[in-house]
Amino acid sequence: MANFGGHAIPGSFFLLLGFWLTVKNILQHYWRTSQPKGRQITPPFSRRMNYIEGGLLIFGAFVGIMVEQFVVDGPHAHLYDTEHNSWVKLMNWQHGTMYLFFGISGIALVASTASKLVPAGVDRLALSVALFVEGFLFYYHVHMRPPLDAHIHSLLLVAVFAGSASTMLEVFIRDNIILELLRGCLFILQGSWFYQIGFVLYPLSGPEWDLTLHDNIMFITMCFCWHLAVALLLVACISSVVWFTLKRFSGRGQDIEIGMRKTTSNSSSQKALLEESEEE
Repeated sequence: MANFGGHAIPGSFFLLLGFWLTVKNILQHYWRTSQPKGRQITPPFSRRMNYIEGGLLIFGAFVGIMVEQFVVDGPHAHLYDTEHNSWVKLMNWQHGTMYLFFGISGIALVASTASKLVPAGVDRLALSVALFVEGFLFYYHVHMRPPLDAHIHSLLLVAVFAGSASTMLEVFIRDNIILELLRGCLFILQGSWFYQIGFVLYPLSGPEWDLTLHDNIMFITMCFCWHLAVALLLVACISSVVWFTLKRFSGRGQDIEIGMRKTTSNSSSQKALLEESEEE
């Protein structure tokens, strides 16, 4: 991650995951609210979306680990150099460990979707643990760094640990749309903040940031609040668009169904009248 691309890649991953979770959770919530009371059947589209999400998490984790290990200046699966008595690229090993736990959460999601023997909530628990591990490693990732560098990474921990806490609540409070949308919002916030870290530490153009200036720390703190506001706005807009689109298409389907029923009833009544007239 010691360049802009190293922050943009996980940022893009978390942004896409946040958008995906927002759309998926709204679709599932619409299905739950439109079903008769007491019906708890999982719709086929929900199972397919869980398989896709779990598969992408596993694939993304595998690719991330391989890249961290076997990039040109990577550790190449060597943890300790006995010749020089030193650790080998511990930063790459930490990033690979983060990816590992997200891969485990993908496996838990696929397993809980495929088998009823897996207790409900295991997928949320695994994702909460993955986020906690990410925050835990990042907390000890920024020691002995310039003030702005340490501060901008510590703000990332707010989104990470908040996401872990809200996901853990979903283990015990199932099918709560507020918590589900909050999870998507915090993933979007985390993704956009990865981009912000990249722009600050590795600017693509313009002057470099003074990593010791207190005013820059104040601005970055305010900027984090702006990112949160944008994330909330995006989740609200996406949810509204998906919800009203579903309402519109489901309304059309109901109109067609009612029209077919009316046509059927009219044709049956006309047939009955013809039969009566023939008898007379």
